[in-house]
This record gives sequence, structure tokens and C-alpha cells, in this order.
Amino acid sequence: MSSSEGYYTWKIMYRDPKPSVLLVQPVDDSDMRGMDSLVEHIRRSCGVPFALAVLPVRDWNRDLSPWEAPPVFGDRAFGAGASETLRYIEEELLPGTLGELELSGDVPIVLGGYSLAGFFSLWASYQTDRFAAVCAASPSVWFPGWIDYAEKNAPKSGYIYLSLGDKEEKARNPVMSAVGDCIRRQHALLGGADSKNTVLEWNAGNHFREPDIRTAKGFVWCLNRLSDAF
Repeated sequence: MSSSEGYYTWKIMYRDPKPSVLLVQPVDDSDMRGMDSLVEHIRRSCGVPFALAVLPVRDWNRDLSPWEAPPVFGDRAFGAGASETLRYIEEELLPGTLGELELSGDVPIVLGGYSLAGFFSLWASYQTDRFAAVCAASPSVWFPGWIDYAEKNAPKSGYIYLSLGDKEEKARNPVMSAVGDCIRRQHALLGGADSKNTVLEWNAGNHFREPDIRTAKGFVWCLNRLSDAF
């Protein structure tokens, strides 16, 4: 089940018979390979019925970046396509998936992803109140200029999940090695440990360890928080 509109294509990857929450995840090929384990982990860990729609991303560095930035590794710079991607999600993906699932427009929606997709989801929470919760698993909060932006603005989503691998800040790349300090600062800006609306979870390993399970854990946290509000 899918729909396309020019550059983008979305798919409904999973649906419970009567979902009460819609999960939306921007994905790349590696995310798709782990989709079965992600869904199974959510189903085993949470009793909230849900549906999951994915948005395959064609140009990762462009489509998920809120503004242009120089390359951090390799020679691929970051574009400024996040606004276009978010517009598509709000104006095309959400109406399409909600219609296909026969869900009302006020059903809670969780936007989430891993790495740059997690960062995009976090950034999106500052742009719109359309998402009741956001799952930012190992997000690229090292992105140039992000922490300055987060210090001057406030998110509009009710719940925000953050996570990081405990070895990620030991990266040799000087920009990416700042991720630990950045995620701690981000968490503090959201209220830190004193807030029930956010959490910072530390996972074992580097950035490439179990991205499917880490993302699933974030979605489960969001689903549980939303279920408390039902």
C-alpha cells in the first residue's frame, strides 16, 4: 500500500486492526532491512495498537537537513531540503495514510527515525505541533548550528525521546565527537531528568549498533507516554 507524489513515495508497513496511534518514519535502505525486527520489537514491548508509515528518503543529506552545511565526513555536503520533506509529510503523507487507514485527523502521530532522520524528527518538532511525540534515536545533534537554534527556540511536540550510544562521542571525527555534549545540552533544554515529557536513554555501543532496536525503543516510549494521555 503506497502513494507517490513526484519525488516522494510513502508506504504503510504495518497496521494493527484498530490503530490508535500512527507512527511515521523517514527511512533509507538499511532501515528497511531492519523493519521486521523494529515492528516486532514494538509489538512485543507495547500494547498500544499502532500503524507504521515509512517515507523512503532519496537524498539523505539533502532531504533531512534544515539548512546547508559543509561536509562532516567524505565530500557530501548537507542541503536544505528538510522543509520540503516536512511539507510533504504534512500535506500528502498524513492525509493519505490516515485516509487509507480510515483514521480521524486527530489521531496522535509520532514522527521518528534514526541518525539524520532522528535529527530531522527533532527539528520538525520545533516547526509544527502536528506530532504528538517525536522519537529522535541517535540523532545528529552535532549538526552545525543546531544547538544554537535549539537554545533560541522551543519544540511544539508534547513528548520527545532522545537516545545515544555510549561510544558515539568517542568518534575520531571532531565534529561528530561533540555529539555527547550536544545530546546532553539538548536534553537539558527540554527539561532534563526533571521533566516527564522527555528522556535521554543511553544504549551500549557505537552509532551503528542495532539502529532498528534503538528506534523501536524510542517509538515504544512515545506510545506508552501517549497511552497515559488517552
